[in-house]
Amino acid sequence: MSRVPLSLKLAFTAFMALLIPVYWWNYDPTNFLYFCDMALLLTLVGVWLESPLLVSMPAVGILAPQILWVADFGLNLSGFHLTGMTDYMFNPATPPLLRGLSLFHGWLPFLLVYLVWRLGYDRRALLSWTALAWGLMLVSYFFLPGPRPDAGLTPVNVDYVFGPSDAAPQTWMPPWAWLTLLMLGLPLALFTPVHLVMNRWRGAEA
Repeated sequence: MSRVPLSLKLAFTAFMALLIPVYWWNYDPTNFLYFCDMALLLTLVGVWLESPLLVSMPAVGILAPQILWVADFGLNLSGFHLTGMTDYMFNPATPPLLRGLSLFHGWLPFLLVYLVWRLGYDRRALLSWTALAWGLMLVSYFFLPGPRPDAGLTPVNVDYVFGPSDAAPQTWMPPWAWLTLLMLGLPLALFTPVHLVMNRWRGAEA
């Protein structure tokens, strides 16, 4: 018996069938190297295969930052400023369709919690997502463009490997030190706490 409703599978697939070509055309294929977009792709495969590992990996990787996105977006709607990470959602220069599709940042974490509840949590998710995240960061650092103020919709500073701003690289430390800090700090500060909570809640033998 299927553990994920067919209606959810079809609805999510329809959303992805719209998002992928729109993002590909308006941004660039490299946009899918962002953690959140990679999480979408993993979730798409995971819901059809009903794979605990493929839904646990994005849960570990994006739950914490996406909850922050939800908080920032909610405060922006109320006229308050928190981190600025959702300012683009209120930028009239960004086409409404792109902003509408980007609302997935708000509902994807809740969908992943539901999927983990339905399918269970795979304990391999922490190491698997960490390895994937390291690979994405290395590709972004060595092969993709760094921050620049005139980038427009072109993806730059993907996964923030050059600093927290898309307009200019950070200057607090050498670039390689920032990358190392991300590669070590994200698993410790963001991925591992979610892993511990998920494993305690819905951990399964793997």
